[in-house]
Amino acid sequence: MTEYAYPGDELDLFKHATHWKSYCGSALAPHIRGRVLEVGAGIGGTGRFLCTAGVSSWTCLEPDESLASRLRQGLDERPFPVPSRVLTGTLMSVPAGDAYDTLLYSDVLEHIPDDRGELRLAATHLSPHGRIVVLSPAGQWLSSPFDEAVGHCRRYSRASLVRAAPPTLRLIRAFYLDSAGLLASLANKILLKSRMPTLGQIQFWDGYIIPISTWLDPACGHAVGKTVVAIWSR
Repeated sequence: MTEYAYPGDELDLFKHATHWKSYCGSALAPHIRGRVLEVGAGIGGTGRFLCTAGVSSWTCLEPDESLASRLRQGLDERPFPVPSRVLTGTLMSVPAGDAYDTLLYSDVLEHIPDDRGELRLAATHLSPHGRIVVLSPAGQWLSSPFDEAVGHCRRYSRASLVRAAPPTLRLIRAFYLDSAGLLASLANKILLKSRMPTLGQIQFWDGYIIPISTWLDPACGHAVGKTVVAIWSR
């Protein structure tokens, strides 16, 4: 396997976004269950918030060896509440016979050049009635220097994310999160043009904007937001 090095360094910043991760956890928990494979697990900052009561095991798959090493150390120091392990590699390195009840892509699919091929392969690793859960940045029009800095190939609309899935999958739901956060992303694109947010900006977004989104998103029917989610089953 060719050694892979993740180009971004924002993971240590976003681990402080605890309100956002808790909000994602509440929105996605009904769809994350059984044996979970988290593709592109990073340093494990999101998995801890998504590993809820319906999960029986958690496998972290991370192609960057340095991030995988940090993740292993983190799990040794603070284990998940279910049996867990860390694998270094991509989905192509997972044995063909391995099946999971949930395949999770949290801010990962937008980094993969062949997203359609990735989802086709993911479908082959689903158990009967298993689910694929994808969370990605929304709005190609919001693309900024930050997207380039962290290696985003694209942003998605609800329609474009749904189209990326193969016909072997059945769409359960597709929706947006963080409607209030659209303003923050737009400000970064037009005014700040920053390649990386500061810790203060992350804390402001997480502490003030996310609480607004938690009530505004349902009020607008999850029809807009700076993050898009799609969930499929076999």
